[in-house]
Amino acid sequence: MGLYQERSAKHDERRRSQTPHCRPLYSKGMHARASWVVGLCVLSTLARSDGIARVETMPDAATAPAAPLLPDPSNDLVYVCPMDPDVRSHVPGTCRRCGMALAAGIPDPVEFHLDLRVLPQPPTPGRATALQFLIHDPWKDRAVPRFNAVHERLFHAFIVSEDLEFFEHGHPVLVGEGLFQYPVVFPKPGMFRILGDFYPEGATPQLITQTVIVPGTPSLPPRLRRDYSAKNGDNLGASLEVIPEQPVAGMRTQLRFTLDPANGLERYLGAWAHMLAASDDLIDMLHLHPFFGDGGPVVEFNVIFPRPRPYRVWVQFQRDGVVNTMHFDVPVHSLS
Repeated sequence: MGLYQERSAKHDERRRSQTPHCRPLYSKGMHARASWVVGLCVLSTLARSDGIARVETMPDAATAPAAPLLPDPSNDLVYVCPMDPDVRSHVPGTCRRCGMALAAGIPDPVEFHLDLRVLPQPPTPGRATALQFLIHDPWKDRAVPRFNAVHERLFHAFIVSEDLEFFEHGHPVLVGEGLFQYPVVFPKPGMFRILGDFYPEGATPQLITQTVIVPGTPSLPPRLRRDYSAKNGDNLGASLEVIPEQPVAGMRTQLRFTLDPANGLERYLGAWAHMLAASDDLIDMLHLHPFFGDGGPVVEFNVIFPRPRPYRVWVQFQRDGVVNTMHFDVPVHSLS
């Protein structure tokens, strides 16, 4: 008997000596072995980043349904979420994360042109101002005639002041071909950054920033320090757990919110929550939706902060028809 055969025989003998009533679940795509018998106990443990394990009991081989045939990626369509491209399916449906309709054959991403007019000019603190967003295609600079709804609206505008004290999430109205308009009152002088979120028909979702300067003496720039403390909105409170506790630029960070009270959470604009993360210099502005949410008291976001800077994170939850807006400050360090 050769060395390999001898080791194999010893291995088989050791396996026969072990208790046969429970064996590990094989990975997806592997066929059940013929030696499995009725009553076989199979346990599958799904690990989460917080170390909590969920144990599921699987049916035995005699009663388990036959494994479905896997789609052939060379022939079958793949449906992708335009907002979260990592969410994919071989059948039509909606995104489990943000609720948008999955699309087949999403075109390559191309940035459209977003011009901003401010009326009157210059804007005056404390007085009504109209923001006009003009959207043109990147090929012939023609006004875009049609848009897809993104979370129940055609356009989302996030407005943040230079000192990070003013935050507004509004929805400009389509008033002409490629033209949206939104009223706002700037509360103070200084720089305001505006993130436009829209989805031209036949293209990909767009996230484009613009800047408005309100004349006068601006407020001092912010000096953010870590603030993970629990916050209260109008009818809902939220505590924050950050995993890892010290985020690193370019690495995945999990922001886990626990809500109080635990009941009454509703979808807000098609998602269990909305988040805007902005760096203290307002160069980075990220619009995000939960990675996990089921209407219960826990809502989780996955964030990759692009730079080692302090970030202010605004999060919005809707409970019993009331939108609760809270903010937390998250310092992000470099990898070294």
